[in-house]
Amino acid sequence: MKLDTLKHGFDHTTMPAHPSADYWPGDVIESLAHRHWARAEVRSRIDLAAWQGYLADLPRDPYVNLRWKRMSWLTLNENNDVEDMGECPMAQGGAFNDAESMADRLRYYAPLTREFISRPDVKAFVRAWARLWSIGPREPILMQITGVRGEGCVDPLQGQGIHADGCKALSIMVLNRENVAGAENHLYRDKEGRHSLLDATLDPGDILHLRDDRVFHSVDGIRQCNVAAPFERFIIIINSRFVDEFQNRMLRRHFPEAVLNETH
Repeated sequence: MKLDTLKHGFDHTTMPAHPSADYWPGDVIESLAHRHWARAEVRSRIDLAAWQGYLADLPRDPYVNLRWKRMSWLTLNENNDVEDMGECPMAQGGAFNDAESMADRLRYYAPLTREFISRPDVKAFVRAWARLWSIGPREPILMQITGVRGEGCVDPLQGQGIHADGCKALSIMVLNRENVAGAENHLYRDKEGRHSLLDATLDPGDILHLRDDRVFHSVDGIRQCNVAAPFERFIIIINSRFVDEFQNRMLRRHFPEAVLNETH
């Protein structure tokens, strides 16, 4: 099994730190520490409608049909401000991605817009997320806006199924959900899906935090509620501390001064 060796043992280097009391509730910390996942909401912390406004100009994903996407590599500097690190491709090895259209390939995407990254509530979100996972200065953080829109039915994972993303710290936030049936999120202890941890349909502003090296995840297919109108579902994905050596090689090449997770 591809990821067995990555799921054993207890790694203290990516334990959630106690965040500021005004962003993440204390039960998020407890749940991450004991269950390796936590569900929360951020709609009370961000201008969700304003974030949704950035979906209009998302470019199509050049590698996956019916998907739209932007992504940027961010980091915190020594003054705890959020910086854009510049271009580095997404690189997921076959051990972490079962989809032929994405595995073992370098994928380049348009970056998040400067206007979006510079928003105070976006910077506050990134800082709070980094604090939650004890992410320090110069550690790369990958932030994506991605999702699907269309008609009929679609697999939002494009064949990945139950999987891990190849990192230690991962969060998935739903940005919008329009005319959508399905798209239920699932968490599992194992890649085969024999041991279920969570079945939940996330509303806009809901977020799942998970230790990606301990928990597997998937999402159900999407179909239209009203066949006379298209569906649309977009999410924010933010993750760091990669255990995928393919991705780490690209990070070393593009950001030689970055602080990377050591996988050996």
